[in-house]
Amino acid sequence: MNKQELINQIKSKRSFLCVGLDTDLTKIPEHLLDEEDPIFTFNKAIIEATADLCVAYKPNIAFYESYGVKGWESLRKTSEILPKDCFSIADAKRGDIGNTSKMYAQAFFNPEVSGLNFDSITIAPYMGEDSVTPFLDFDGKWAIVLALTSNQGSLDFQNFKNSTGKQLFEEVIDKVNTWGTDENIMYVVGATRGEAFVKIREHAPDHFLLVPGVGAQGGSLADVCQYGMNKDCGLLVNSTRGIIYASKGKDFADRAREEALILQKEMEEQLSLHGVL
Repeated sequence: MNKQELINQIKSKRSFLCVGLDTDLTKIPEHLLDEEDPIFTFNKAIIEATADLCVAYKPNIAFYESYGVKGWESLRKTSEILPKDCFSIADAKRGDIGNTSKMYAQAFFNPEVSGLNFDSITIAPYMGEDSVTPFLDFDGKWAIVLALTSNQGSLDFQNFKNSTGKQLFEEVIDKVNTWGTDENIMYVVGATRGEAFVKIREHAPDHFLLVPGVGAQGGSLADVCQYGMNKDCGLLVNSTRGIIYASKGKDFADRAREEALILQKEMEEQLSLHGVL
């Protein structure tokens, strides 16, 4: 999916919601555990319940690879049923030297080899250019680079200032901008950062931002939109636990839809408020 196609979906669905598929066997409804593939069965129900309300899905790869071969098979099957009108994100946070990054890119972008064909992958840029650019060699694919995250540990490094007062996350964005464009690079920016989006937009005015942290982590959708939305929206706001674990009963998919609908309506209001619609 290219940038204009993503923008079109946002306007069509009046939503910039990304649903996280961090499927944990200890948290899904117990009646699903009798299924042959509980993870896939759960994911399928969530996708069918929310597909018209969101524009992206983001499986966190750790929740699949932790179950070994069975988990990877659940991921493959899930990737195959993701709606074609939704942007797919492999939340893998990969980042290694060039030849290794090339293999990671092949793993998530080359279905003939791996069986997976995601639109994008999250990347940790600490090892520099050769940890990012191999992912950009795949036409039509996106690198979503960690910039300013919402976890407590982000304070350990990301806000470090150099002698001129420039923060590390600003340097990351400026450097990564030279490796690609706003047509193949996005940035991860945590919703709990609020006014930091002003600084982010100084360095990446036209890039899409993947924003975790709304909902269970306490981030404010209104603040994210006030400081981070651009003329094209420019945001993919992720919600995971608040949607997929809204219920542990047999009504889990219906409850997931209800929570997704609440967010979609809030997003529609913000899109109108900011003149995107």
